Amino acid sequence: MSVLARLPSILASGLISASLLISSCEPAAAGLNEFEYEAPSEFGKGSAGQFGEANIDGQDFTGQDLRRSNFTGASAKKAKFNGANLQGAYFMKSVVFKADFTDANLSDTLMDRAVINEAILRNANLSRAVLTRSDLTKADIYGADFTNALLDRTQQIALCRYADGVNTVTGESTRKSLGCGSGRRFRGSSPSNPDGPQVSSGDQDAFRKTMPDYRMPIE
Repeated sequence: MSVLARLPSILASGLISASLLISSCEPAAAGLNEFEYEAPSEFGKGSAGQFGEANIDGQDFTGQDLRRSNFTGASAKKAKFNGANLQGAYFMKSVVFKADFTDANLSDTLMDRAVINEAILRNANLSRAVLTRSDLTKADIYGADFTNALLDRTQQIALCRYADGVNTVTGESTRKSLGCGSGRRFRGSSPSNPDGPQVSSGDQDAFRKTMPDYRMPIE
């Protein structure tokens, strides 16, 4: 029998083999999809939630598992996140004015360009959080851990002026995690700062005498 005559049977055998191969792979693929569905992610599966641009002012999320949840552009003024697990959550451009994050896990969060002023961050874990171009004016950061967090230099200096406490979970000092150094160093960070160390008038006169005089002599 010629090859052309046997072609229909060859194609049929190939289709059956391919069908069996696909069928044998289905359980593994189904298991993988189930795992991905249960894993927390930014797509609203598992423990993640979608609150992007939502108004959740004053809502209570105390103790909830909200890992990698989306709060981008949300208004969460005076919301309660006490003890919540917010690891890897998205807070870009959000407003969390006076929100309470006491004991919350905010590690690996993206909180850039956010309004965080007067928020309560007592004993919160903000390690590796991105806080660039955010406003943390008057935020309560006692015991907060900022290890490897990204902050603007001006914001870092402002927080270091009153940073204090040790995080009870990580054991990190708030000042050390912010890279504050000594209080004297930051008080003297600006030469015009009246709170910094001052040079006496006698030392100033002594320094002037050591400077060369480049003025032309008067004839």
